[in-house]
Amino acid sequence: MPISRFFGVLAALGIAVFAQPASAQPADPTPLFASDEMIQISIRGDLRRITRVDEGGPATLTVHGSVPETHEIQLSPRGVSRRHNGICTFPPLRVELPARPESGLFQEQRRIKLVTHCQRRSAHQQHVLLEYAAYRLYNAMTDRSFRVRLAQIDYYRSDADTPTVSRVGFFIEDVDDAAERNGMVEVETPSFPPSQLSRADMGRIAVFQYMVGNLDWAVQSGPPGEDCCHNTRPIGMTETATSNLVSLPYDFDQTGLVDAPYSAPPAQIRVSSVRTRVFRGFCFHNAETRAAAAEFLAARPRLEAVLASIPQLSERRRDRATSYLADFFEDIATPQEVEDNLIDDCLT
Repeated sequence: MPISRFFGVLAALGIAVFAQPASAQPADPTPLFASDEMIQISIRGDLRRITRVDEGGPATLTVHGSVPETHEIQLSPRGVSRRHNGICTFPPLRVELPARPESGLFQEQRRIKLVTHCQRRSAHQQHVLLEYAAYRLYNAMTDRSFRVRLAQIDYYRSDADTPTVSRVGFFIEDVDDAAERNGMVEVETPSFPPSQLSRADMGRIAVFQYMVGNLDWAVQSGPPGEDCCHNTRPIGMTETATSNLVSLPYDFDQTGLVDAPYSAPPAQIRVSSVRTRVFRGFCFHNAETRAAAAEFLAARPRLEAVLASIPQLSERRRDRATSYLADFFEDIATPQEVEDNLIDDCLT
């Protein structure tokens, strides 16, 4: 079948088609993000010092399994609010490899984020797993998203024979790799108008953020003095693109889905709990919001299956998260519900 006819059939069936310019050459995912299977790793170093100083320090990362591998790394803390507001006793980390490995699980990795357990209490693992689930939910809707890889991590002091703590964490795909996987590149800009965003992608991201109860994000600008954007990263067909930009969302620990004990709504949004959904999409994209809502409603079985597949998530947390999603599906159950719960609150 000619390719033009193929896309015409898809359009006739109501299936969204995202046209890629002929020059786009999507790449395969790097090995670390080519699978959803949980990996087993250990990290060894002066963790007490590394997690408390901005410059971090040297450490060793070892992958355990049928093909073990060991890498000398630079480990440093990240996450301003969680590090400096007394939220986390063990902060999120940044893992840097001195040179991109040419083979193995960490092939082509250079600088990647690692989401950690924040608090030593084993119960906090459930919040990590729910944040991981948020990424997986968006992965289920579009490839234009950050991939993640769950890891069981043993943390060792430099000279210890037994780990000081063993916890679940997850790696987040680097923005350059996510962009390359989609035949695109990162766009570095301080800000841009909503009209430069891909309309279909903006509709989808706004509905997704509403679904997971995220109030802490912005796609067109960042906090004063920082590059664009807030908990999203723009990618496009060129580094200087000014149209059809795609925002990749990240950082979901403050969402209603995760409901972390330290989470709170932003000061400018007048609700009492992050569990309260507020639609924050642009009126400029109302048509795409309506289309995305229909897309999410049709995908309900697939999204509920994602939650069901998250390993080590307790039955209580899974049921609570599933119930939270059920409330979202009620909010978009009919075209009128979409108008009342989303469109009427759009941002001008």
